[in-house]
Amino acid sequence: MKISRSFETNLAPDFFAELLSAIPLPVLVADGSDEIVYANPAAENFFQLSIVGLTNRNLQDLIPQDSPLMSLAHKVRRTGNSMQEFSIRLATPRIGDKMVSLTAATLGSHASFVALVLNEITVAERIDTSLVHRDVARSVSAMSAVLAHEIKNPLSGVRGAAQLLEQSAPSDERPLARLIVDESDRICRLIDRIEAFSDRPRIEKYAVNLHEVLDHVIHIANTGFAKGIPIAKAYDPSLPRVYGDRDHLIQVFLNLAKNAAEALDGVQEPSIRVHTAFQYGMRLATPGLHSRVDLPLIVSIEDNGGGIPDEMVRQIFDPFVSTKAQNAGLGLALVAKLVDDHGGMIDVLNGSDKTTFKVMMPMARSDNGE
Repeated sequence: MKISRSFETNLAPDFFAELLSAIPLPVLVADGSDEIVYANPAAENFFQLSIVGLTNRNLQDLIPQDSPLMSLAHKVRRTGNSMQEFSIRLATPRIGDKMVSLTAATLGSHASFVALVLNEITVAERIDTSLVHRDVARSVSAMSAVLAHEIKNPLSGVRGAAQLLEQSAPSDERPLARLIVDESDRICRLIDRIEAFSDRPRIEKYAVNLHEVLDHVIHIANTGFAKGIPIAKAYDPSLPRVYGDRDHLIQVFLNLAKNAAEALDGVQEPSIRVHTAFQYGMRLATPGLHSRVDLPLIVSIEDNGGGIPDEMVRQIFDPFVSTKAQNAGLGLALVAKLVDDHGGMIDVLNGSDKTTFKVMMPMARSDNGE
C-alpha cells in the first residue's frame, strides 16, 4: 500500500492506515487542493485504478466538477461539519454509471483534509426500492373504479365532436381528428376492462411490438403535450416482442413521456430520448412462482430537465406525490401499477441535469405471446 508522504508524516500512524485498509467501502482523503493523499484498497477496486495512480491524482480527475460529491467535499471543508448525501449519480468513462451514498468529514484539527467514504447502491437495493413502488401503487385501484364512470361520460362527447371535425376538416387535418377518435376508443377499452386496475387484474397479454407502441406514443406526444420538444429514438432493431397488453403499454409509456415533457418546462434546450435495449441476466423472483422471471427488455425514457429533488426520489411512485403544483400525482403511480401487472419492474435514475425512467419487461417467446 502506498500512502502520500505528507499524509503519513502529519496524520496517520500505521494502525490508522491498517484500519482504513480493512474498511470494505471506498475511502479517499483529499487535501486542501483536492489532491488525493490516501486511498484504501476498496477505492482501488471502485475506481479501477491502482492506489499509486489514485494518490497521484486530483479529485477532479476522477469525479466531474459539477458532481454533488465535489460540492459536498468543499462544503464540509468550509464548515468543518461532517455530512451525508444519498443517491448521488456518479458517471465517468472509467467506472460507468453508478449510484452512491457519500459520507464526508474533516480530519480533526487538520480541517483542510477531507475524508470521503462512498457506499455504492447495489442493484439488489434498487430492486428492493422498485418492489416497494409496486406495493404503494396498488392504492390506485381503489379510486379507479370511482373515476371510471366520471371519465367515460365526457369522453363520449369528445369522441363525437372529433368525428364531426373529421368529416368537415381539410384533408391534411383529418389525421389529427382520427387520432382523437382512436385514442378515445382506446381509453374506453381501458375503462371497460377496469379489472386491469384492480388487485386481481385481467390483462389480455400477447406478443406486442414495443417499437410500434413507442412510435405511437411519440406521435401522440409530438402532436400534443410535447409539441416542439425534440424526441430522439435509439432503438435496438433486434429487440424481441414483449409479453403484454398493447393498450396498457401505451398508457405506461404515454404517462412517462408526459412526465418527461412536464419536467422540461422552462428548460432552454429541452430534449427527450427514448432508448430500447436487450439486457441479459436481469432476473426477478416473483411471489407465487418457483422460478425467476427474465426481464431482458429495457425501455428508457430520459429528459434533460432539472432532475427530481433528492427527498422525493423514493416517493416518486406514490399516489398524490408530484413535483408539479398543478399535478394530481397519479400518473407515475398508475405506471408502477401497470408495470407490476405485467410482471415487470420500473426504476428511476436521477441526476442533476437529467432523469431516466427505466422499464424492464418480460419478452414473448412465441407469436401468440406464450
